[in-house]
Amino acid sequence: MTDIRFRPKYISFDCYGTLIHFQMREATVPLIEDRLDAAGIERFLDLFRIYRYDEVLEYAPYDEILAASYTRTCRRFGLEVRPGDIEAITSAVLTWPAHPDVPTPLAKMAEHFPLVILSNADDRHLAGSVPKLGAPFHAVLTAEQAQAYKPRYQAFEYMFDALGANPEDFLHVSSHQRYDILPADDLGMTNKVFLDRGYDPELPAYEYLSVTSLDDVNAALGIR
Repeated sequence: MTDIRFRPKYISFDCYGTLIHFQMREATVPLIEDRLDAAGIERFLDLFRIYRYDEVLEYAPYDEILAASYTRTCRRFGLEVRPGDIEAITSAVLTWPAHPDVPTPLAKMAEHFPLVILSNADDRHLAGSVPKLGAPFHAVLTAEQAQAYKPRYQAFEYMFDALGANPEDFLHVSSHQRYDILPADDLGMTNKVFLDRGYDPELPAYEYLSVTSLDDVNAALGIR
């Protein structure tokens, strides 16, 4: 484990996937498992993920992002979007729990640094999810507020402006390379942590600290 000698003004986090257990697979499979074989389900999930990334490049409320992505994926597979499908997906987001390894180390971290969330969701999603995290946050910033989703630079710039801070003032923690680590690096956020939860491959050229738990982040910060 490499020590983090830099003392950040803020520690910023992605929320869904990084702190909240992102369970889109669990929400989606029941909608398609009677219509696709096992290999088809995996291809559907991959394409649904890719279309979500494509849809967030232009702002719309998050429920609309999910609806458009799911509809596009169904169209590619020749599947009908059945009544209740989209509601099942959009309502599931509000039920997702924190990763079990989050609340205790996050609360410890909050004793030493102001914590910030920069999330690709709407205010109402974070209102339901943040209380599950077990730690106080200095600021909770959303795509709805920024009118932009990561990886758009506008989302990160909204955070900088909202806090009156510069990119180099942050330690940014995320489990997502394409949404967070790459654009953060582009914008001069030189202090980054990739919390590897199995979503994305390692990209060491982007010079982040790679960890598998928030306990590792605390250890690197010297928090015991």
